Order: sequence, then C-alpha cells, then structure tokens
Amino acid sequence: MTSTGAADAPADTGYQPLIICFACNWCSYAAADLAGVSRIQYPPNVRIIRVMCSGMVHPNLVIDALTKGADGVLMCGCHPGDCHYREGNLKAESRAEAIKLMLQDFGLEEERYRLEWVSASEGARFAQVVTDMVAQLKALGPSPYRM
Repeated sequence: MTSTGAADAPADTGYQPLIICFACNWCSYAAADLAGVSRIQYPPNVRIIRVMCSGMVHPNLVIDALTKGADGVLMCGCHPGDCHYREGNLKAESRAEAIKLMLQDFGLEEERYRLEWVSASEGARFAQVVTDMVAQLKALGPSPYRM
C-alpha cells in the first residue's frame, strides 16, 4: 500500500487566527483601501483600526489586543522617510523592540507581532503581508489568551 500523502497532512482544525491591524491613515490604510478597490483577495482574518500615525500606537494597545483574544497584531506604517509626522514611523520602530520584550513577559511568541511599512500605492503588498501573517499564525496555533 503506497502513501498518497493525504494521511500525512495535518488535519484542518478550522482554526482561523484573528489579526488586529493598526494602519497609518496616510499610507497603510490607503493601501488596504486600494487592495479592496482593486479586488485583491486576502484572508478576512484582519480587523483594521485606522490610526493617524503608527508612532501614535502605544505598546499597551498592542499587548491589550493580544491578551484579550487577538492571535496577532500587525502594525503598518509609512516607509521611513515618508511619514506625514516626520519621524512617527521611526518611533513605532523603536517601540517594536519594547513590544517584543513585553511579549516574552506575557509568554507570547514574538511572531504574533509584526511591523511592516506599506505605502498607499502598495495594495498588493498589504494583501500579501496579511496572507503571510495568517499562514504564520496558523502554524503557531491559537493564542493562549484566546477566549
């Protein structure tokens, strides 16, 4: 009897990760909108929260999202040098290191948080980032804080 590989494949548990995305108003939110208007397909696992700047998102908001049931948090901002608030995205980048340390304190994998630069013209990139993060979170499994 030969194996077709179907028995070796992991069973689909139906787990769908929930991602909270903080998207900069000027670039990343516009990219998400462009993805929608362009009918670019990406998983519906993301809930987008528009913020004026990625640098305005306090690390506590990220940790709150993860400890209240989100499986992952995606922070999207303007590319360095393109921030409408001059250096807001650089502030977000420096906070990312603190967030990763906080994740360790809460017993969460650092892959549950992701910081990406996505400009307004990169709708396809936004869709690809979401798709990649969903796949990554499916491999990790549900958050221990998931209700």
